[in-house]
Amino acid sequence: MPAVRQSVQSDLLSPELLAKLERLELLTRKVFRGQLKGERRSRRRGQSVEFADFRSYVPGDDLRFIDWNLYARLDRLFLKLYLEEEELHFHALVDCSRSMSFGSPSKLHVARQLAAALGFVGLCRSDRVCVAGLGPAGLRAPIVRGRSSLWRLLQYLESLSADENSPLQQGVRDYLVRAPGSGIVVLLTDLMDKSGYEPALRLLLGRRMDVYLLHLLSPEEIDPPLQGDLKLIDCEDGDEAEVTMVGPLLQQYRETLQQFVGQARAFCARRGITYMLVPTDRPIDLVLTQYLRERGLVR
Repeated sequence: MPAVRQSVQSDLLSPELLAKLERLELLTRKVFRGQLKGERRSRRRGQSVEFADFRSYVPGDDLRFIDWNLYARLDRLFLKLYLEEEELHFHALVDCSRSMSFGSPSKLHVARQLAAALGFVGLCRSDRVCVAGLGPAGLRAPIVRGRSSLWRLLQYLESLSADENSPLQQGVRDYLVRAPGSGIVVLLTDLMDKSGYEPALRLLLGRRMDVYLLHLLSPEEIDPPLQGDLKLIDCEDGDEAEVTMVGPLLQQYRETLQQFVGQARAFCARRGITYMLVPTDRPIDLVLTQYLRERGLVR
């Protein structure tokens, strides 16, 4: 819809990217019951104009859906089943802790881009979309539906800043208290929480959501360009450490990071969570149209 692309000016979504996103659709591996009729095909069988299948009649079934032509040929009663359209709830949760301000572009900026893009895909299919920053900013998060609401979503995302230093678990818990329905949830975070990321993910699974974890790391975090004697300061809590960055220490850091990523991936795999490591220098359109498509979030 060209009118939407022309009326929205934002650093988060370019007109070229919007054109690609309009052709995509959010997918879910679970069955949810929507409150309103939407534009997607449900895995549930219901009443609509699109035929899906037959099944044998059992006492108590609605006689209106018996295929009498089939009965005349086979002398057996069969019911017609139809695909039902339903609304999907889509949630994108953006980590707004101070560590998300790191990098160029910052991890927060990439998280906002991905949240905006996936939210727009949902709006194009009349899904109910809520994109929220974890922490106090989540109190202002709008719940929107329909592509004309894109400007509200973008305004909210552009207002987010990386200064909400609440633990992931607390941010997710506060959001779930307010959030309507279940559906798909995408958590965009760097997982840098000294209290651990596991409780936050367990809370999302407790709501029977279809959970995706996009783990954002900057190239400088994956392969630090550091040398010499340095004082490192934790931007989250101010902890300091004096180190001498030499080859063996850098190698130990890389091995520790690989172990951390491997543990997060294994934790998610055991619980049916889709994990994806997203370096912030990776093109956004490639993440959306290729990597997330391969992982089944969009098609």
